Amino acid sequence: MQKPYKYLADIIYRTGIVETIGTTQREITMVVSDSRKVIDGVLFVAIKGLTTDGHAYIDQAIAGGAKAILCESMPESLVDDVSYIRVNDTSRALGMTAANFYDHPSQKLHLIGVTGTNGKTTVVRMLHEVFTRLGQRCGFISTISNMIDDLEITTEYTTPDPLTINKLLSQMVEAKCVYAFMEVSSHALAQSRTEALQFAGAVFTNLSHDHLDYHKSFKAYLKSKQLLFSKLGASAFALTNLDDKNGMIVVQNTTASVKTYSLKAMADFKGKLLENSFSGMHIHIKHTGLWCKLTGTFNAYNILAVYGTGKILGKQDEELLTAISSCKPPEGRFDYFVGKNKVIGIVDYAHTPDAIKNVLETIKELRTGNEKLITVIGCGGNRDKKKRGLMAAIAARYSDKVIFTSDNPRYENPDDIISDMVNGLELDPSLKSKYIAITKREEAINIACIMAAAGDILLVAGKGHEKYQEIGGQKYPFDDKATLQKLLNR
Repeated sequence: MQKPYKYLADIIYRTGIVETIGTTQREITMVVSDSRKVIDGVLFVAIKGLTTDGHAYIDQAIAGGAKAILCESMPESLVDDVSYIRVNDTSRALGMTAANFYDHPSQKLHLIGVTGTNGKTTVVRMLHEVFTRLGQRCGFISTISNMIDDLEITTEYTTPDPLTINKLLSQMVEAKCVYAFMEVSSHALAQSRTEALQFAGAVFTNLSHDHLDYHKSFKAYLKSKQLLFSKLGASAFALTNLDDKNGMIVVQNTTASVKTYSLKAMADFKGKLLENSFSGMHIHIKHTGLWCKLTGTFNAYNILAVYGTGKILGKQDEELLTAISSCKPPEGRFDYFVGKNKVIGIVDYAHTPDAIKNVLETIKELRTGNEKLITVIGCGGNRDKKKRGLMAAIAARYSDKVIFTSDNPRYENPDDIISDMVNGLELDPSLKSKYIAITKREEAINIACIMAAAGDILLVAGKGHEKYQEIGGQKYPFDDKATLQKLLNR
């Protein structure tokens, strides 16, 4: 992997240095931005975050052994034998520092970024599965986990901090990976977490209402997604969803080669969904019929994104389509099973209005019309409040019965979150008769199972692959699928 020691001068190269105090010819053992991770000989980068300012922890970092400080404003009192480097933006500087420390691993493999509101995880994991089946060593960085060839590493964030990203990419290089596929969130782009990464290509899936608590406006959310494409080099590719109204907007400032995929219009990679069922779909791509284990129109787009990426990267039709046909849906994405009481259980990560609508529309297409559809859904706390009512109304409109419950309330009162959801039904009084509110999530799932008869469909939405429930700053073990299976198979 990286050399164990590097000179400070090499690590801070091209970080936008404004001022230095002390020597830059000293060895640095590690770079950290969390004062709790400081060990002797590190460079501590003081980041101004949303809730805390790393500058307040400079003294603590020095007491812990930090030998160099990268900051936006110099401390009032300086310590002998500590080097200080001032830059205008430590968030951007951290990305370059991380890349320098790990010797720019993104330049040593083909790094493909995938961004959009929905579909990122599915596309990234499918790309890894497909390219592995094609005999390529590769890795991925995703919401569910990270993968270095065949070694899986758990994760908590869609896009990690720059130090973690570059360390993972460095490990992929060491493992002789040729490709790396990476989810790139709007938060990561806005916070410069992908600074100094060299992408060989980028994929856009779709854009809908999400994260407006952070970005404040849809325009700002869109602009954050554009950042990935505007920084692509001329030798890179940009693959975009032509059927999304923002598909061509996100690539309008890119110098990369633009390619498109579509189910509705003429595009570089055109598909047609022929058949859809709970067990999979039949899709037509470039005059070839393909059966895949994924379900729903939204997954047809994900398949096209994977196919288009494979073609751009030089893979042949027959081997590419064969590999795609063997792909399984990621954990917690339209995760379907049949209980012993013949109730169809589905667990899905859908936590945006568009995502829950996609899942429910897919179920609607697959229903015979005689079975009931019962949906259990909640909304996350300390996140975009505007989407709560929208999600509740969509869930109620498509379901025969909907149970509003707790998701990850974080630091909010879960009953207040449910109240916001109920308020979303005000514009259509007919929906009010469909819902009940049960705050405890396991109890809500249990009631849904009691209500369901043989042949009915029970959707538990919002948490998908997550194995915890975040309440008051603590993470408590909770698994939607395991809970649903246990209760349906009593």
